Amino acid sequence: MNKETVTRINSLSEKYRDYTISNLSRLVRIRSLSCQEEPLMVELKQMMQEAGIGDINTDGLGNLIGKIGNGKKILAFDGHMDTVDTGQVSNWDFDPFSGKVENGQLLGRGSVDQKGGLASMVTAARILTEMGVPDNLTIYFTATVMEEDCDGLCWKYIIEEDLIKPDAVVITEPTNLAIARGQRGRMEILVEFSGISSHGSAPERGKNAIYMASEASLTIRDLNHRLARHDFLGKGSIAVTEVKSDSPALCAVADYASLYIDRRLTVGESKESAIAELEFILNERNSRISIPHYEEKAYTGTTYGMDKFYPTWIMPEDHEVIQDGIAVFAALFNRRPAVGKWLFSTNGISIQGMYSIPVIGFGPGEEAMAHAPNEKVPVDHLVKASAFYAGYALRFSDKG
Repeated sequence: MNKETVTRINSLSEKYRDYTISNLSRLVRIRSLSCQEEPLMVELKQMMQEAGIGDINTDGLGNLIGKIGNGKKILAFDGHMDTVDTGQVSNWDFDPFSGKVENGQLLGRGSVDQKGGLASMVTAARILTEMGVPDNLTIYFTATVMEEDCDGLCWKYIIEEDLIKPDAVVITEPTNLAIARGQRGRMEILVEFSGISSHGSAPERGKNAIYMASEASLTIRDLNHRLARHDFLGKGSIAVTEVKSDSPALCAVADYASLYIDRRLTVGESKESAIAELEFILNERNSRISIPHYEEKAYTGTTYGMDKFYPTWIMPEDHEVIQDGIAVFAALFNRRPAVGKWLFSTNGISIQGMYSIPVIGFGPGEEAMAHAPNEKVPVDHLVKASAFYAGYALRFSDKG
């Protein structure tokens, strides 16, 4: 990008500051849990139209897909529409759905995770349509569904059912305006234990599945300290996140118990190695290990699913998509960006982890605000993100 282009992008992103704020406020005021995104989709579709996106469709799963340009080089910007719920509202210092601006921050659930990225990419679309989309470029703006319940499922649908496979994707999840180039993978694991019931007055006659699960959970706790570590992505982790049991009666020994496990996978770990570790430490114990399958009905009525395994992915720092991001950031803001990783999981698990499409992450807000009470995003981040997305698209066009 030349100096004139940089100046114009920064000028337009600042010009549309209030536009971006207003759009995000509108989005935050709409509750949009997984599989319930339709009201937000309707609002966001109107915003895309206002931004000058002429080609807008909703696919069978409910993903909203806007497109500008008709070139051979294909770039996509992705943000998910769904959010987690508020949790205990008493933990919030303000209305979770206010969308108000105070002290330079826009407040509310989803302001960071992940509606701030959506609002900024809509503004970027407006900037690009005003400046003119290069002839060699097609840009998709995807507002995706069900990410909080099953990250990557939406892009599995986009790639396999919509047959859209970009040359690169910018994920707009929060990075505190750093560049993210990878994340640990994850998988969910169910371990079930079979016991034998007996009357509670004579527990020695039975085999208590709760005790089996309890002993196993302590063994799993110890396993967490021994897991592999990677210099960039960090250590793998394992945690028991839910315990269930069943018995014929409350005065009977439990003949069933289960542990639900969250397993984060670093480089060098795999689905197979994680299962093998559990099989080894549990040493049977009348247990069954499985990976749950997610299959839920989208707001469109479509039922779609995948196993709850989400691959690790990492982009080399010298990869073109990362270096382009560094160059765009430096040109726009006169400093080198921080380059790091996400601690949480994103749609990158399918885009890059399953389909090997190059990914770069950049988004407004701090990752620590995701899923937390008092969620809020700096307005300045929204402005800078919209400038970055517009600049990245033009840089991407210039590369070929």
